[in-house]
Amino acid sequence: QVQLVESGGGLVQAGGSLTLSCVASGNIQGINTMGWYRQAPGRQRELVADITSGGRSNYADSVKGRFTISGDFAKNTVYLQMNSLKPEDTSVYYCMSDLSAGYGGPMDYWGEGTLVTVSS
Repeated sequence: QVQLVESGGGLVQAGGSLTLSCVASGNIQGINTMGWYRQAPGRQRELVADITSGGRSNYADSVKGRFTISGDFAKNTVYLQMNSLKPEDTSVYYCMSDLSAGYGGPMDYWGEGTLVTVSS
């Protein structure tokens, strides 16, 4: 059974920084992509950033230049360094991974989320 566990959320003042981490565990055979999504109250879940096993990253326009995603796929881990945080970044942040586990083909797995609150 695959689990994704996030850590690093919390309360920070506007302009501050946080680093989120996510570790995937279980009978993982291969990871294609790991990434971060977020969902604020009353809004749809949206992509923040993702990174492929080949190192190609993709960012939402709203976080470009402020957030940096990195991955250590040998350790099934992805990080999100968040700088210059704004109150509008307040959300629950979810880790996602497109991976293969056991004898199955690739599919998306999700963590339970970690809350990031940015105060003004």
